[in-house]
Amino acid sequence: MKFSYKLIILLAFGVMPFAACEKVDVFERNIPLQDQHWHSSVKPEISFTISDAASRYNIFVVIRHSDAYRYNNLWVNIYTQAPGDSIVKPQALDLQLASNEKGWLGSGMDDIYEHRIKISQSPVSLKAGTYRFQLEQIMRDDPLENILNIGIRVERAPN
Repeated sequence: MKFSYKLIILLAFGVMPFAACEKVDVFERNIPLQDQHWHSSVKPEISFTISDAASRYNIFVVIRHSDAYRYNNLWVNIYTQAPGDSIVKPQALDLQLASNEKGWLGSGMDDIYEHRIKISQSPVSLKAGTYRFQLEQIMRDDPLENILNIGIRVERAPN
């Protein structure tokens, strides 16, 4: 009986490294904001290249802020340009960062919080080529204080 128990454990640990080898393709780029102030005139641009058009992807906005950030949300315009398109598509988003019941919704360490907020409702198909994003804060405060950086994350959706 002891032998079979040890064999099962050995097999479990022997198979685990192979089960965890699924390739996860992720692109993430974050732009630091000078002095933790996001001026409305500062519109960070982020581009990335997709080579696998057969996969589906989730797209996120990444925000890092200090605990001193004054609001529960962040209004942004996201301008997207797909490969081969001359048209830039704008999208206004109200990104929820906190709730009165739970406080900050992102993950935190000390007084810094990070939010990865999915902006695609479900995984999307992307054509091969270079995508360009431009991010603009459209809050009433200018500059918007206590924002450390802003970015875009694109990850291959699980099959």
